[in-house]
Amino acid sequence: MSMTSVLLTVLGIAVFVVGLLFSIAWHELGHLSTAKLFGIRVPQYMVGFGPTVWSRRKGDTEYGFKAIPAGGYIRMIGMFPPGPDGRLEARSTSPWRGMIEDARSAAFEELQPGDEKRLFYTRKPWKRVIVMFAGPFMNLVLAVAIFLGVAMTFGFQTQTTEVAGVQKCVIAQNANRDTCRPTDPVSPAEAAGLLKGDRIVAFDGKKVDDWSTLSDLIRRTIGPATLTVQRDGREHTLHAVLKKNPVAKKDGKGEVVPGEFVSAGYLGFAARTEIVPLSFGDSVVRMGDMIENGVDSIIALPSKIPALWNAAFGDGDRAADSPVGVVGAARIGGEVMTLDIPAQNQIAMMLFLLAGFNLSLFLFNMLPLLPLDGGHIAGALWEALRRNAARVFKRPDPGPFDVAKLMPVAYVVAGVFVCFTLLVLVADIVNPVKIS
Repeated sequence: MSMTSVLLTVLGIAVFVVGLLFSIAWHELGHLSTAKLFGIRVPQYMVGFGPTVWSRRKGDTEYGFKAIPAGGYIRMIGMFPPGPDGRLEARSTSPWRGMIEDARSAAFEELQPGDEKRLFYTRKPWKRVIVMFAGPFMNLVLAVAIFLGVAMTFGFQTQTTEVAGVQKCVIAQNANRDTCRPTDPVSPAEAAGLLKGDRIVAFDGKKVDDWSTLSDLIRRTIGPATLTVQRDGREHTLHAVLKKNPVAKKDGKGEVVPGEFVSAGYLGFAARTEIVPLSFGDSVVRMGDMIENGVDSIIALPSKIPALWNAAFGDGDRAADSPVGVVGAARIGGEVMTLDIPAQNQIAMMLFLLAGFNLSLFLFNMLPLLPLDGGHIAGALWEALRRNAARVFKRPDPGPFDVAKLMPVAYVVAGVFVCFTLLVLVADIVNPVKIS
């Protein structure tokens, strides 16, 4: 690797780290701003973990950066209610009970006179839901803003109706070859006189201005068809006889299904690809697909662990859709800067990478598991359900739901997350996902 490539890689990693820190700070700002809005005291707002690198106190909150840029937090007073006896300090020799009481004690360790009315657990459930949801929501807002902005100004690489090349003969797309044999029939496009640079504007009299529509019409047609093409500023009419041929299967969204084929109409040309800005509507649809894919990826995480283990400690290949951690994403950011593509393409790819990271933060934090934000949201919703049910059935108010009782489960969940994070880290170092 040349010195220039090394410097570009370092630059790409640095840019990603800055984006990562901003995303974390943006997430915690959501928690901070809503907590202060509802009168909850917040002693700390920190970006990063480990030793404090820099901090400054403003009002009753200490703002700062820590040495390890792998997360962040705000500390709110009274995250958990006192125990049944009203005491706050840890006092049990039972390991599980000790975890609960340690968590409860930590929630009040910076309690000051006058804080009795500024405790998190004393706020109504709907306010606590807003405080805990605000962090992930900020990541979602950032992801959507970046994605829509880039999609509408820069665009996506899209197949068009312009001809990039004409196939000389008919070759099944599931055949492991791309050269013609003497026995192969002439392709319909070649026989009709279609040329590189032609832009197909109509198929059998139906106007077409996008590849998806043209592709569907071709696939549905076997036999004679009329092509209207623009060539050298003039329209020409060509006549083709489409043949039945194995072609790549498409799913309900029009995306190619890898490794699957169907018999359909075949014309025999390659469509030119170009970067095309999307309309607002198309950008929203693409964003929706991105969110759906993100949800599917979260659900599929457990099934990918065996392949990830084999890639990290065995001789398995690292799949393109393999889970990637902060280190892997930073490496991808560095790799983007070394690609031989225009600078605007590099910027767009970096922004899409940052948008994907923020979307992942949103989806991951919404899992209804402690210690994630979604776990606290679930606890507040359960409390609201219990209290409303008690009101309807004229029973005594059950009081705040004691989320601290779930801390043993939270430690188990955190342990699983730590193990998974370490596995991804090893895989990112020894067998990283590559884009080039």
